[in-house]
Amino acid sequence: MKETLISLLKQSISAIGISECPNEIQLTRTKDNAHGDFATNIAMILAKPLSLKPRELAEKIIAHLPPSTCVKKVEIAGPGFINFFLVANSEHDAISQALSQGEKYGFASIGNHKKIHIEFVSANPTGPLHVGHGRGAAFGACVSNLLDAIGYNVHREYYVNDAGRQMRILGASIWLRYLQLFGRTFTMPLNIYRGDYVIDISKLLQNLYGEKFLLDQARLKEVFPTIEDNKENKDAFIDQLIENLTEILGPDAFEIIRQLGVNEVTADIKNDLEEFGVTYNEWFLESKLYEKGWLQTGIDVLKKHGFTYEDNNGTLWFRATDLGDEKDRVLVRKNGVPTYFASDVAYHTYKYDQGYDEIIDVFGADHHGFIARIKAFLQGLGKDTNKLKILLVQFAILYRGAERAQMSTRSGEFVTLRELREEVGNDAARFFYIMRKPEQHLDFDLELAKSTSNENPVYYIQYAHARICSVWRQLADQKLTWNKDAGLAQLNLLSHEDEKNLIAAIASYPELIASAGQQYAPHRLAHFLQTLAQYFHAYYNAHKFIVDDEALRNARLCLVASAQVVLKNGLTLLGVSAPEKM
Repeated sequence: MKETLISLLKQSISAIGISECPNEIQLTRTKDNAHGDFATNIAMILAKPLSLKPRELAEKIIAHLPPSTCVKKVEIAGPGFINFFLVANSEHDAISQALSQGEKYGFASIGNHKKIHIEFVSANPTGPLHVGHGRGAAFGACVSNLLDAIGYNVHREYYVNDAGRQMRILGASIWLRYLQLFGRTFTMPLNIYRGDYVIDISKLLQNLYGEKFLLDQARLKEVFPTIEDNKENKDAFIDQLIENLTEILGPDAFEIIRQLGVNEVTADIKNDLEEFGVTYNEWFLESKLYEKGWLQTGIDVLKKHGFTYEDNNGTLWFRATDLGDEKDRVLVRKNGVPTYFASDVAYHTYKYDQGYDEIIDVFGADHHGFIARIKAFLQGLGKDTNKLKILLVQFAILYRGAERAQMSTRSGEFVTLRELREEVGNDAARFFYIMRKPEQHLDFDLELAKSTSNENPVYYIQYAHARICSVWRQLADQKLTWNKDAGLAQLNLLSHEDEKNLIAAIASYPELIASAGQQYAPHRLAHFLQTLAQYFHAYYNAHKFIVDDEALRNARLCLVASAQVVLKNGLTLLGVSAPEKM
């Protein structure tokens, strides 16, 4: 219907003789039926360049609109809005489309199979995912699903930081816990990973290798640096400890420990996300950038373009300030070790070289400062920065009712995604994570997420689907049948306001999916499903569907069945189940 009305507007504008018409005419559903079904501000947009008053132009557009069997009347409102009032049965086709297209209803070909690369979560494999990562996971997965649904070819990727300093610290943390299993005593360094998962990996190391990496107490003292391990020196202390440990154990031995940590934590993250319904096309290893020479290639391109310099200490810098960043960035430290920033340069170079039409990075809000530097080095590499879209996801704060929940666990670190999922379930976690705009802070109410009441939005929506399933069971119990074709032929019988609301919502679903996908806005789908559930519950509470009048029964069951299609399709895109019983 929206496309039909836009086509009518374009024909009218052309008939008036206006050549400068926007490619995208804004046409939205009205919130108040008194203002019609659809409204557009096109007269206000075009009036100024044509030196006309908006209402005057609106009158001309209405006068030149081609006749349509779908439109009952057209009115001008306010400063120049054009409001369309549709005839009663104009959106009935949506019911037959939903029933015929089934799980594909709402899908579109807007994307025209363009290739999109989306990277999300990409947490360092130094420990389990926490509740903050969960919001990025749910958001990235839902955005990917929406883009798939509107015709894009989506490549989902997790960037695994399996190289670099943090992974070496993880290796050292595992080795120190491994020593404790054999009764070695020492003061644990400040700057190590302390979660219970580190102890679990150290036990695995012991089971696999026995005493292979064990040092006696005297030799152990040589590993610990002589500088004091305090707040100011903790970074230097752990770096020196790792250097000593690598020399004493041997680089091959330390690599075994480090790699075991990488493998175990990455496997745990992957399992956690798969249980959460979040999967990827590729888990891209940072170490691949080194192995394939891509990291050096990115640095060489920046050098070639004159965007690097070396200081007196031998540190290689990127001239980021020349390209809009607030300060220059280190690419390679004076010890020859590349920074995370250098890896970012290489990784984005790799992404661009794969020929994607669009590249999406989903970052936590604490990475806001990365945007300018990423844009800067892309300019330095000669890349089209318009291809890259960086989406920021704010933090999630846990509450139990009105009380803010403690974020720490028995390990003294944080509430993990797995712990959250175990408490509230995957469905509630997925829905609650995305029901707010990603840039808004999210107050996650644990008690509400677990409740079986209409105040819980995911329960409310799922209950609507379960109620529809109960209708089909009632029909079978009464040994009655549903004639879909007969019902589609009698949709004119659906004249009650509750039915009109439900029909309009079902008809608007495809355009909702299109806009939510193009705007990376899964929260809009969540809100839509709440409204659709509200319309259905009102309909269910006020009317009987299985009535004696066979024609009315068939028509109502067609409407109910199409509502079920939309509820299930929408929940599926959000990664939420559509239960048949509750």
